[in-house]
Amino acid sequence: MSTSSPSIPGTHHDAPHPEQNDQYKSRLEDFELEDNRPPFYLTVPEAKLLGIAGVGFFLDAYDLFIINPVATMLQFRLYGGAALPAGLQGVMKASANIGSVVGQFTFGFAADYFGRKAVYGKELMLIIFATIMCISDPTNDLSPKGVLIWLSIWRVVLGVGVGGDYPMSASVTSDRTRLRKRGTMLAYIFAFQGWGSLVGALVTMIVLLCYKGTMQAGHTSKVDGVWRIVIGLSLIPAFGTLYQRLTLPESTRFEESQKPRHEEENPDEFKQKGDADVSSADTSLNKEKANVESEEHRRSKKAELVANRKAHWREFFVYFSQWRHLRTLLGTCSCWFLLDIAFYGINLNQNVVLQEIHFDGSSGDPWTRLFKIATGNLIITALGFVPGYYVTVLTIEKLGRKKIQTMGFLLEALFLGILAGMFHKLSTVAFIVCFSLLQFFFNFGANATTYIYPAEVFPTKFKATAHGMSAACGKAGAIISALAFNQLTNSIGTPNVLWIFFGCCIAGAVCTQLLPESKGRDPDLLYAEELEESRRLHGNVQH
Repeated sequence: MSTSSPSIPGTHHDAPHPEQNDQYKSRLEDFELEDNRPPFYLTVPEAKLLGIAGVGFFLDAYDLFIINPVATMLQFRLYGGAALPAGLQGVMKASANIGSVVGQFTFGFAADYFGRKAVYGKELMLIIFATIMCISDPTNDLSPKGVLIWLSIWRVVLGVGVGGDYPMSASVTSDRTRLRKRGTMLAYIFAFQGWGSLVGALVTMIVLLCYKGTMQAGHTSKVDGVWRIVIGLSLIPAFGTLYQRLTLPESTRFEESQKPRHEEENPDEFKQKGDADVSSADTSLNKEKANVESEEHRRSKKAELVANRKAHWREFFVYFSQWRHLRTLLGTCSCWFLLDIAFYGINLNQNVVLQEIHFDGSSGDPWTRLFKIATGNLIITALGFVPGYYVTVLTIEKLGRKKIQTMGFLLEALFLGILAGMFHKLSTVAFIVCFSLLQFFFNFGANATTYIYPAEVFPTKFKATAHGMSAACGKAGAIISALAFNQLTNSIGTPNVLWIFFGCCIAGAVCTQLLPESKGRDPDLLYAEELEESRRLHGNVQH
């Protein structure tokens, strides 16, 4: 075997041969030598992969943002319509993100250390279990604060599963996708967040309509059933894809990344295979000998795998001890952190926005107020969330990641500046337009590319770990926003908080310059070339 890694079909370095195509072929991989179709065109295996990996991001948005209307429902169920305790409300909204940090670190490392197949699906099982525990909240047996604490605890567990899906789905998708459409596939996966938010708003409206007569007849406590149904319906897509995740085969690219770089074929092994057929009189003896040696070979391979796992952390630190790689990791971590301060600061506290567009549910009976909030969430999601994701899908292979991320940060800053400077002067229509454009450029911008970048710039051997670290930094920013937004709004006012978000977006555009353009980049090939160069230099020094 050559000392450098084999060429990956689709790279610009070498034209792949048919046997190279077969080498990287697996059940969901679709490497084609001649494919002039647009990158956004999906084959059947690619569509199947999207269905398996995308449900995690659907649940991510559904579970994270559904807490806004649920928190309002709990006001009527627990506090007679009065506001929830500020501290507990902040913890409940931040709880899933707190768990996400743990999940991103843990599952990211586990995916590189144990393999994608060994880990994939476990995060979905955790999401299912935590969702069941959330809707089992014993409202009648606990105090109002106890109910909120119960939900917060299990949403932390839910967050561990949701967070684990980031590095897992990114790695599984990136490992199985050709370079020419890798960014498009990752953007498709991330676009499921938009559908999660949209479906969450629609489901809330539909379930509320089912309870309209009961609630308007004075049975406000029936809202207890509404929030349980709304949360519980997320179990349908989760159960629907669990089997596919648990049975997904390991990708060939990951298996290749685990092989020693200097593995050589053993000529004696081939000689023994030939000797077994020399004489029919010696067939049974040769078979027995071959079986013994085959068993020894398997043991050797197992010992080799254990040694590779033990060396994983050392190789990880050696790789990131080089400034060029550490700079890239700092870039992915800092950009995601800065982005999520602004993104989650806005989206976990949409009541401020809904108040400005008169959909905050501040008047009317409990049912009318809840339905207005759900309608406002639907408007915001439909106008900005979903379109932004799909413009990224259509343009990412043309514009590149760095350009989209820089442009996104700057335009986010522009619209945040307009909202901050004219917060109390904009008409309702102008406010909706400005906020929708802000949401559009979040998703046709840094919210999508901060997820895509770590899946493309790091070699397969370290990809999931580095992606998990980057995503965890993002969730740290989200936690800061969730916990600090209400207090800051009360102390310095909403416009000044928006100016803070403006500064984060400007800083994000600056930090993006730490990153290389990842379009068409094969990090495995670059890593192999670096290792080969290091060996040559080391050999020359020894000589």
